[in-house]
Amino acid sequence: MALRRLVPLATLLLGAALTACYPPSADPDSKPPAAPSSPAAAPGAPADGGLSLADAVAKLPAGDEVRDGYERDSFKHWTDEDGDGCATRAEVLLAEAVKAPEQGDRCSLTGGEWVSYYDEQTVTAAGRLDIDHMVPLAEAWDSGASKWDAARREAYANDLGAERSLVAVTARTNRQKGDKDPAQWLPPAEAARCAYGADWVGTKLRWTLNADTAERAALEKMAEECANTVVEYEVAP
Repeated sequence: MALRRLVPLATLLLGAALTACYPPSADPDSKPPAAPSSPAAAPGAPADGGLSLADAVAKLPAGDEVRDGYERDSFKHWTDEDGDGCATRAEVLLAEAVKAPEQGDRCSLTGGEWVSYYDEQTVTAAGRLDIDHMVPLAEAWDSGASKWDAARREAYANDLGAERSLVAVTARTNRQKGDKDPAQWLPPAEAARCAYGADWVGTKLRWTLNADTAERAALEKMAEECANTVVEYEVAP
């Protein structure tokens, strides 16, 4: 299986449920707790070297977004980078399962259980889940990826080296989201929204993608409402 979940992009220090980053000794089939057990940081204060959501938003490069020339095929996705027979989609499903599915030929998955954090729905069939690019491919293109070469766009579309670049969510919520940014769409589960804002900002910072005026205003408003939310990220190679 490809290496995934090296460093979490975002940790919510309130009550929203997040998929945990398991240490090597942890049981990968166990269900993550609803919230981290560590105490909440003071409002606006980073924890464990992270940034407050407000400070992270302030670090986003400013810029207009341009859709010219975008094609989804510009981002080669669902590749099998490590050649183990499991493409990116399956790697995410295996990593995020709260009850491990059975793995068959060509990495076909049966059984298992997942929690879609956008709408807090429990799903027991992999086929009912989409793998969402936290920052959609079209949005990434608009925000700077149009200037990348094909290899970097492929790396972005299959980013297994970060906690929240790719998430397994119900097909319904993924399709409602489409290519919208946080000024246009937020998860229907209110408890997920601070985490979503941090995951979005962390992904943009990881890949040095810019934010336009409306997007930044929406994120700044979220930061006011999510004072204890902490963003952690590593810049992509």
